[in-house]
Amino acid sequence: MTNTKTDLQKTIPASVAMLRVIESWGVDHIFGYPGGSFNSTMNALNIEKDRLKYIQIRHEQVGALAAAADAKLTGKIGVTFGSAGPGATNLLTGLYDAKEDHAPVLALIGQVPSSNMNYNYFQEFAENPMFADVAVYNRLVMTPESLPYVVDKAIREAYKHNGVAVVVIPNDFGYVEIPDTPYSSSSPTDRKQVAGPVATDEEVDQFLTMVKDAKRPVIHVGRGIKDGGDKLVELSKKLQIPLVMTGLAKGLVPDSYEGNLGMSNRAASKAADEIMAVSDLVIAIGADFPFANLIYRTHDFKFIQIDNDEAQFGRHHFLDFGIWSDATTFVEKALDRSQAVAPSPFFTAAAADMANWQEYLDMLSNRESDPLEFEPIYKQINRIADPDAVFSIDVGDNIINSFRHLNLTPKNKWVISALFASMGSGIPGALAGQLSFPDRQVFHIAGDGAFSMVMQDLITEKKYNLPIINIITSNASLNFIKSEQEDIPMDFSGIFIEDQDFAMIAKGMGIESITVRSSKELPAAFDKALEVTKAGRPFLIDAKITDKRSIPVEDLELTIKDGELIESISNSFDASRPADKTYSVPDFFAKYDAQSLKSLPELFKEHGVEL
Repeated sequence: MTNTKTDLQKTIPASVAMLRVIESWGVDHIFGYPGGSFNSTMNALNIEKDRLKYIQIRHEQVGALAAAADAKLTGKIGVTFGSAGPGATNLLTGLYDAKEDHAPVLALIGQVPSSNMNYNYFQEFAENPMFADVAVYNRLVMTPESLPYVVDKAIREAYKHNGVAVVVIPNDFGYVEIPDTPYSSSSPTDRKQVAGPVATDEEVDQFLTMVKDAKRPVIHVGRGIKDGGDKLVELSKKLQIPLVMTGLAKGLVPDSYEGNLGMSNRAASKAADEIMAVSDLVIAIGADFPFANLIYRTHDFKFIQIDNDEAQFGRHHFLDFGIWSDATTFVEKALDRSQAVAPSPFFTAAAADMANWQEYLDMLSNRESDPLEFEPIYKQINRIADPDAVFSIDVGDNIINSFRHLNLTPKNKWVISALFASMGSGIPGALAGQLSFPDRQVFHIAGDGAFSMVMQDLITEKKYNLPIINIITSNASLNFIKSEQEDIPMDFSGIFIEDQDFAMIAKGMGIESITVRSSKELPAAFDKALEVTKAGRPFLIDAKITDKRSIPVEDLELTIKDGELIESISNSFDASRPADKTYSVPDFFAKYDAQSLKSLPELFKEHGVEL
């Protein structure tokens, strides 16, 4: 007698069913490194290789950072894995990066076979408690049949909370045959555009009244503006309010707009720091600013916050007026309900401040240097970059330098480790960028300290023929930290690192490379990078630069006393100097070849700004 039920019931290995759930959510590649406790999933990856590409990174931290970068660049969930024990612990840095930057990531964690659990087996340990803080969803799979369901649920939770979901998988479960049924809950509903909250007419009118009453308003722009940069420029012009960008909003408003003053704080333009320091109304729109305690506490001002998450109100400053609204929708409504104002001396002075700053940056970029300085490198990047190029920028001085010198527009994609600021995020971001956008040009920019942490994964670029342009700014110094140590009374400690021949290291991995030591060598090096990457191969430029510090505009201080604007230099600047040594503003400018810069009091006087 035939068992009809058994004959009709198709089965599938549980790990294959799990991977097909992941595929149903639009994932086409996954980062990880094999281990014995993950072999059932490795077997499934081989079965699914035509639908899901396995990217073999050389360190789990790189895989987790790459998955986080994938999510930041695309908005889709990034997926990574690690085996039991050290494979799992190695993932944590990248997963915390995803958590802090609100990126949806799925982490699959190997565990010893269920029959060996609780026997102090090799590499066995309680993994879920380790991920409790980093994860929005954190589960140990209890049965083979539940494996695809738990992973589907994990993906939903990661998307819901824009965070990390962790699934720990006993290795033997993945081999078990389970019913071949649709386990995924993915549907077109998941791709709906969700309308955000909308400001009321009364809220917009109150906002406009507060702007009218202000003498020196400024809009602090966050990435919540999304695709509304052009509309925000229109509002900025109409109401004569200059824009200061948070770091993650770079590129959402064209750098070329005269009212875009760039970033504030340390990775800043002079204009942005100065204008923020004298503002009497700060309007934060779609912005989460982690340096608020440094910038928002320098003086009193009225504070308006516009955000689609009302839980953010008052997070960074005492609130005078909160508007629960989608950022772009608010801007559109403010445009509809406002009247254009006459040209403002304050706005004109702010734009002149930024133009003066840009002229200074252009001078630095265009002058010849031997030994090489960093600014001409960015001139070459801007020269050869495609309009829609993707940039992965590692932590350190290159964040400051990229914010100041790299030309970005809404057509570009770019990624950094923002709030967690994990050194070594550059290569992972470039891997993610090239895999997710295979038809785009991809740049990886890193200093020698950050690059050294992950340079083994250059071989991953080679293995998968990823035509990434790697630019290593090498000065044998942890220069970002060196600058911080200059601002406290101490001798330099622990910041000088041994130089390496990164071009030779790259060649040892089969990657074409070149070393440059003067600005005259840059054009040919970048032309070669273009030639090689257009042929489908990665390339590395080892740029041996000086360890000079770029001008620390955060050390400019402004006060208004008896109706007069006074600019001075912070006492923390050059903190180890003799007690009798002081810096005037001209002295400070001269130290950085910035004699062409004008102080804000000069610019206010030129443009007739009344305090």
